[in-house]
Amino acid sequence: QVQLVESGGGLVQAGGSLRLSCAASGRTFSSSAMGWFRQAPGKEREFVAAINWSGANTNYADSVKGRFTISRDNAKNTVYLQMNSLKPEDTAVYYCATSSLMRALQDLKGKDWGQGTQVTVSS
Repeated sequence: QVQLVESGGGLVQAGGSLRLSCAASGRTFSSSAMGWFRQAPGKEREFVAAINWSGANTNYADSVKGRFTISRDNAKNTVYLQMNSLKPEDTAVYYCATSSLMRALQDLKGKDWGQGTQVTVSS
């Protein structure tokens, strides 16, 4: 089992940027696909971005394409989400998760989940 801890959330004005981090413990991190998800109040959790084990392949939700970038550092057991041009509708709790397959993450089928970090974008 991999334990995940998200950080980097906070309050930012529309148009601003934040970088989220997800630190993982466990030996399987470097062989796992990783994903970011978010859940706004009253809404279902949704897929944001995913990255394969090596970092060579990424995928994004249409709502964040061109604004968010997912990356990973396997030496540091950490995955990142750089969020630029933030909008009020990006306000949510952001979670990271692991999976053996990127496709599973896109279907919200993560294996291990973090506790989340709050991102609030003011207008």
